[in-house]
Amino acid sequence: MEHMGIVSLIPPIIAIVLAIIFRNVIVSLFTGLFVGIVILANGNPITATTSTIREYLFPQLTDSYNAAVIVLLCFIGGFVALVERSGEGAALAKRTAKWINTNTKTQLSAWFGGIIIFFSDMGTPLIVGPVFEKLFDKVKVSREKLAWILDSTSSPVAILIPFIGWGIYVMGIIKEEFARLNITASEFTTFVEAIPFQFYAILSVFIVPIVAITKMDFGAMAKAEKRIEQTGKIYWQQSNPLRKTDVDAETMPESHPMLIWLPLAVLFITLFSLLVSYGFPAKAVPGSDFRVALSTAYLFAAILLMVLMVLYKVKKMNEIFTIYLQGMQRMMQVILILVLAWALGSLLGEMGTAAYIVEQLEGNVPAYIVPAIIFLAAASMSFATGSSWGTFAIMLPLAIPMASGLEAPMLVSIGAVLSGGLFGDHCSPISDSTILASTGAGCDHIDHVKTQLPYALTNGFIALGSFIIAGFTGSNLTIVGSIVFMVVLFIVLSKRKNKQQGVENVA
Repeated sequence: MEHMGIVSLIPPIIAIVLAIIFRNVIVSLFTGLFVGIVILANGNPITATTSTIREYLFPQLTDSYNAAVIVLLCFIGGFVALVERSGEGAALAKRTAKWINTNTKTQLSAWFGGIIIFFSDMGTPLIVGPVFEKLFDKVKVSREKLAWILDSTSSPVAILIPFIGWGIYVMGIIKEEFARLNITASEFTTFVEAIPFQFYAILSVFIVPIVAITKMDFGAMAKAEKRIEQTGKIYWQQSNPLRKTDVDAETMPESHPMLIWLPLAVLFITLFSLLVSYGFPAKAVPGSDFRVALSTAYLFAAILLMVLMVLYKVKKMNEIFTIYLQGMQRMMQVILILVLAWALGSLLGEMGTAAYIVEQLEGNVPAYIVPAIIFLAAASMSFATGSSWGTFAIMLPLAIPMASGLEAPMLVSIGAVLSGGLFGDHCSPISDSTILASTGAGCDHIDHVKTQLPYALTNGFIALGSFIIAGFTGSNLTIVGSIVFMVVLFIVLSKRKNKQQGVENVA
C-alpha cells in the first residue's frame, strides 16, 4: 500500500483539531481538505485552489451517485418539514399521553412517543417534550428524566433507520469508501447488516424502559427525582430552563392523526413495493435502485400530505410549498458536509492516510481490538466537537480502509464509528441534540447533561466491551448479550437499592 508517510496524517489531524476548537464541521473539513491539496501541489496556493474546485468538489457534485443522494436528502428534508409544521406529530403524542396514570406509564409513553416520531431526530424533542412535560410534572417525574428520554429516542432511533436522513448520509460515505477499496458490497445492505453492531444506539433505546420499570435512578438523576417527589419542585433554585427554538411544539396546531399515519403508510407501501420488485428481500438491492425507490416514496408521501393539509385546512397551499422548500433548504448544511466528506475521503485515499495508519498498526495491534479503538476515537472526537455527523464524516473515511487493511471485521468497525459518534454526542454539553432535548423538556441544560452522563457512561462501557467481543467473534448476536447484561445489571442494582432502603426504613 502506497502512502506519503506521516505527512498524510496532516489533513485529518487539522480537520479534527479545528472541529474541536471552532466546533464548525464545514470549516474544519474544508481547511483539512485544502491543506492536504496544498501539500500535493507542492505549496502552490493558486494551484491548490483550482485543484480543490476542479478535481475534488466538482466531481462530487457531478457524480451520478452523489447527485442522487443529494436529491434524496432534499426530498427527505421537505417531507420532514411538512410533518413538523402540520401538527400531526403533536396530535399523535397527545393521544399517546391519554392513557397515562402512573409514574412508569408516563416514562414509557414518552419513550414510545419518541420512537414513533422517528422521522425527525431534531423535531422529536420539540414535538414530544412540550406535550409530555405537564404530565411528568403531574405524576412527579423530573424534567431531567424527560430530557434524558427525549435524548435517548431522537438520534439513537434515527441512526438505526436506513431510509431517513441519517442512514442516507452514512450510506453516502460508505459507498465512496467501498468504491475506492473496490469493495462490491451494497452500501444499503452493509448499513442494514451493521445495525446489530450499533451497540450504543440500541442500548440507549432499551435502557429507558428498563429504568422506568426497575425505577433504578442513580447519580444526579436520583437527586432530581427525589427533589420533585419530596418537594414538588420542578427545578433546582439555580436552574435556568431552556425554551428557545425555531419550531416550538407548544405553538403548533394540533391536527388529525390521519395526517401522520396515511402519508407514512404511503411512504412504506411505495418503498417496499418497489424494493420487492427489485427482488427484496431474497436479493440484495443495489444502492441506486434503493435511492430511486426511496425518493419516489418520499415524493408520493409529501404530495399526499400537502393534499391532506389543504383538506383539513391546516395551511394554505402557498404556505405549504414554502414550508416544503424551507425543509429542502435545511438540508443544505448536511449536503455540504457530505460533499466535503466525500472530497476529504478522496484526498486521504490519494495521500494513503489509511495505508500509513495500517502499516504502523499492523503486527502491533490485533485485528479484533480495532473496532474498540475506533469506538473510543470516535467518542472522543464527538464529545469534543458536539457533532456526531461531523465525526462520521471524518472517521468513516479512516475507519473503513483501516478495517480493510488490518482485516478487522468491517461491519463491526462501521458500527463502532456510529456508536462512538453517538456516545460522545450524548456526553457532550455542546451537542445540538443534547441542547434540543433540554429545550424540548423545558429543562436546564447543565442539569440535563449531569443527569444523563451516568446512563451514557454505563452504556458506553457496555458498548466498549461489546466491541471487543464482536471484534473477536464478528457475531451479530453480541447485541443480545449486551442487552441481557444491561437488564441484569439494572435488576441487581435495583434490588440492592430497595434492600438498602428497607434497612434504612427499619432503622
